[in-house]
Amino acid sequence: MIILGVDYGDVRTGIAVCDKTEFLASPVCTVSESYMPKLIDKLLVIINEKKPELIVVGLPKNMDGSLGFRAQACTEFAQALSEACGIKTVLWDERLTSVIAHRQLQLNGKREKKHKNIVDTAAAVEILQSYIDSRKR
Repeated sequence: MIILGVDYGDVRTGIAVCDKTEFLASPVCTVSESYMPKLIDKLLVIINEKKPELIVVGLPKNMDGSLGFRAQACTEFAQALSEACGIKTVLWDERLTSVIAHRQLQLNGKREKKHKNIVDTAAAVEILQSYIDSRKR
């Protein structure tokens, strides 16, 4: 099944996708938009192009597993996106995905100054890969 991964942020939102075999999450893009209705409109274009059957949205949890203030915003976003496109959304724990994404970018030789332009997409890849790996277990 094609699955879209989303790392929702206040300013930038990272997007990733996997193919029908659910083997590997791949980066798509970072969408720069802070106004949720406009962001959803931009995501609908990507959704129409990639044709996912499921959307996984990162859920920011605190390290102790409790939900922080950003979790509510992500929950509302996931619900609004699902209503707009008619595709089921799943909230998925995104703890440490940004840290992992920064580390992967460093290992791949990306300069720290360039990270902000691509780290959200890399985090979306981490979220989606974690989700598809869990489905295999």
